[in-house]
Amino acid sequence: MTPVAGESARYRVLLLGAQGQVGWELQRSQPPSVKLYALGRQDLDIRDADKVCDAAASFQPDCLINAAAYTAVDRAESEAGMAYAINRDGAAHCALAAQSCGARLIHISTDFVFDGALSTPYPPGAPVAPLGVYGGSKAAGEQQVREILGDAALILRTAWVYSAHGNNFVKTMLRLMAERDVLRVVGDQAGTPTWAAGLARAIWSAIDHPDFTGIQHWTDAGVASWYDFAVAIQEEALAAGRLRRSIPIEMIPTSGYPTPAPRAAYTVLDKSSSYATLGPAPHWRAALRQMFAEPEEEA
Repeated sequence: MTPVAGESARYRVLLLGAQGQVGWELQRSQPPSVKLYALGRQDLDIRDADKVCDAAASFQPDCLINAAAYTAVDRAESEAGMAYAINRDGAAHCALAAQSCGARLIHISTDFVFDGALSTPYPPGAPVAPLGVYGGSKAAGEQQVREILGDAALILRTAWVYSAHGNNFVKTMLRLMAERDVLRVVGDQAGTPTWAAGLARAIWSAIDHPDFTGIQHWTDAGVASWYDFAVAIQEEALAAGRLRRSIPIEMIPTSGYPTPAPRAAYTVLDKSSSYATLGPAPHWRAALRQMFAEPEEEA
């Protein structure tokens, strides 16, 4: 892909995972201070160490953003090799590539590295204890990045990401609400929905803060269950004219919706250090409303 330069570029940024939700929003919100080279899966497979290093050597970025990941949580239980090859080995390849050209690495990770045993927000330094293959592969990726780059890298954990692009909970709920007469959604898992556009803005802001490193957390503000999130999606979609009717939404326990991969009961992240550096995020409900306020062809 041809690099896209801002009007007054100060940073050269290599983005891997350009086709995903976060990668898509990063491209939409590229600041004028950035010359961006964005590669999707069809351009570069991060499982190929040589190609990752070649891309970094060719573009010589100041910052490498790894937004590429295997994110099929349930399918990972039967595709562990693939999940680890992308989320662990791919992360290591990105770290080595960044190291080879002196670039800063921003690596996106997840709340799935935690087991949900806490009942208060997880601080960045909390011990990881993933419940399934996906979380295990992401935790292993974090470990690889830290072993190669130490605290020089920024590992940014996030959670419950959605956008107008790609597959996510919001788009699934909108489809089901249009198709069904009643919806049953899990109400005993707590986390924080995060609009990918806001996460992208935080990542761009982080580039302007070179001392913002180590493991950090970023989500929108507030707490929700999947049931709360679904109810809000319907209300905001109705208000924005994206749904023609309202349907009943019933709350069920996790046991009422078994999945191949186990889910944690509580993965709210403590964002206090990130908010102190980058500024606070909006409440998740306000961010959801903002997404629905965008033109329909985008949201």
